[in-house]
Amino acid sequence: MGKTITRTMKKEAYDRKFCALLERYDTAFLVHADNVGSKQFQHIRTSLRALDTIILMGKNTMMKRCLKVYIERTGNDKWQCLYDQLLGNVGLVFTANNLVEVRKKINEFKVGAPARAGVIAPLTVNIPAGPTGMDPSQTSFFQTLNIATKINKGSIEILNDVEVVTKGTKVGASQAMLLGKLGVRPFSYGLVFVQVIENGSMYSPEVLDLTDDDMVASFGAGLARIAALSMATGYPTLAAVPHMIINSYKNVLAIALETEYSFPQADKVKALLAK
Repeated sequence: MGKTITRTMKKEAYDRKFCALLERYDTAFLVHADNVGSKQFQHIRTSLRALDTIILMGKNTMMKRCLKVYIERTGNDKWQCLYDQLLGNVGLVFTANNLVEVRKKINEFKVGAPARAGVIAPLTVNIPAGPTGMDPSQTSFFQTLNIATKINKGSIEILNDVEVVTKGTKVGASQAMLLGKLGVRPFSYGLVFVQVIENGSMYSPEVLDLTDDDMVASFGAGLARIAALSMATGYPTLAAVPHMIINSYKNVLAIALETEYSFPQADKVKALLAK
């Protein structure tokens, strides 16, 4: 009985905390927390206190239930887009601060880690050609992975650059052991940013990497496409009208240069050509 009451009280406390955060904040990161240690988590939480940022973890079912009840009770559906995203080992980073600054602070706490067998590789790992410092008795590790080697001055030397682990695949036991013997710690683990939820909208964290120059370039490219389409169809738009006017002027000028017809602007060109 006591355990049931305690479990119920914990659920109610979690619900109150979650709902309070949903009410207080308009922005949050959805993050994956695989391979993040408790001490690492503690450091992240501590560093975010000064940034008015709070991390909330929990079971998917519990978070979905709290979210559903909150929306039904308040009618506030700005967090509705989050419901179907609560899958796997995920959490929410609620913040009222600059998103780029918060992400940068969290990324400071990524920790290096060796390649462990059975882990999904977060990146591709390559080993460059050259000496390994390993003695000839350990050539079997390289042979298992079909890595061409030779013995040079009493140590194993890799003949060509080789891809040992491919991003998105499981690390094999031989691969993990070889990287360990080479002293390579290729992976780093921390909170992985999956989505940004802001005032009811959801978008990729990659958007935060866009600079003003990127925005200007993107806008310019879109404007150029609109102008090209307008000119091809003969339909005038604000983007195409300046080009249409210039092209028309060029056509009239060409006629004036080939005939007796003229106008002030054409006279200037004719005078230049006459010199």
